[in-house]
Amino acid sequence: MRDSSFCLRRLQPLVILVFASLLVAASAWGQVFTMTREQLIKYTAKNPYDRFPDGRPKVPDALLEKFKDMSSEEIGLSRSGFPNQYVDGLQILHPDKKLIGRAVTLQLMPARPDISEVDAAEWKAAGNQRPRDHQNAIDLLQKGDVFVVDVFGSVASGGVIGDNLAYYIMKTTGAGFVIDGAIRDMDGISPFHDLAGYFRASVPPAIHNVFVAGINIPVRIGNATVMPGDLVFGDSEGVSFIPPHLVQGIIDEAQVTHIHDEWTKKKFDEGKYKSTEVYSRPRDPALLKEYDDYLKQKLGPKAYEEYMKRPQPGPPQTPVRR
Repeated sequence: MRDSSFCLRRLQPLVILVFASLLVAASAWGQVFTMTREQLIKYTAKNPYDRFPDGRPKVPDALLEKFKDMSSEEIGLSRSGFPNQYVDGLQILHPDKKLIGRAVTLQLMPARPDISEVDAAEWKAAGNQRPRDHQNAIDLLQKGDVFVVDVFGSVASGGVIGDNLAYYIMKTTGAGFVIDGAIRDMDGISPFHDLAGYFRASVPPAIHNVFVAGINIPVRIGNATVMPGDLVFGDSEGVSFIPPHLVQGIIDEAQVTHIHDEWTKKKFDEGKYKSTEVYSRPRDPALLKEYDDYLKQKLGPKAYEEYMKRPQPGPPQTPVRR
C-alpha cells in the first residue's frame, strides 16, 4: 500500500498548477476544491465535443457506444504520448462487464482536524444541515458517468460505498465506479450484474478518518492522472482514462485492428499458411495486396484514404495486436 500522506511533489505538474489555482476557487464549496467552468475549459482545451454546464467535457453517447467492442490492447494511449493513463492490479467486480463512461472525480484525504473543523464550519454557515462527505459527489452523477475516487490507495479507511450507494450508482449512471481504495458489503454488491466496478479491496468498515478535499478536480488513480470528463474504459485487464481529444483516433484505429484480425483469422482458417506468413505482417506481396484490398473494401474508399494518410508506427497495412 502506498504512503497515505499528501505530498505535492509526487503530483504531476498539471495537478500542482490546478491545485494552486483552486485555492481561490472554493466559493460555495467552502474549503473543498472544485474546478470552475473556466478552469475546466482551460485544462481540457483540446476537447472537441460539447460540455456539461459545469465545463466538464461531454464525449457523445454515440462514441461511448463504440467502445463496447474494444479491449484494453486497442486503447494504445502511450502511442499518443500519454503513457500514464492505464491502471491494472485493481480488483474487478464483474470481469465480463465493461466499464464505459465519463469521469466524475472525488478526492479524499487523510483526516486532519484543523482543516476539517474550518471546512465543517463554513459548510454549516452556508446553510447546509447535513455534513459534507463523499455523497455530495455521488449526488452529482448522471447517466453515463463513472464515479472515480482517489482514496490515496487506502484500504484501512474503509469502504467508500456499500450496497446501497452502489445500487444508486448503478441506477443513476448505468456505468459504475473506480475507487483507489476499498468498498464494503460485497455480498450485497455482487448481485448487481449491471454495475461495473474496480477497487483495491472489500472490507467491513464504512469510510472513516478522511475528508473531502476535491470534487471534479484532477485526481490520481494508481499511477494515472484523471481529469473530469475523461472517457473511462475498463475491461477484464484494467482501466484506461482517455482524454476526450484522443477518443475518435482510438475508435478509428480499433476499426482497422478489427478488420486486420478478421482477415488474419480468415487466412488461418484456410490452413495453407504458417503463422509467420500471415501475422503480424504478410511476407508475400500477393498477400499484402489481398489484405490491402480487403481493408479498403471494409473501410470504404474515403476512410481508407484518410487512414493511409495518418502516421503509422509500423507497416501501414498491419496494425500489430497480439
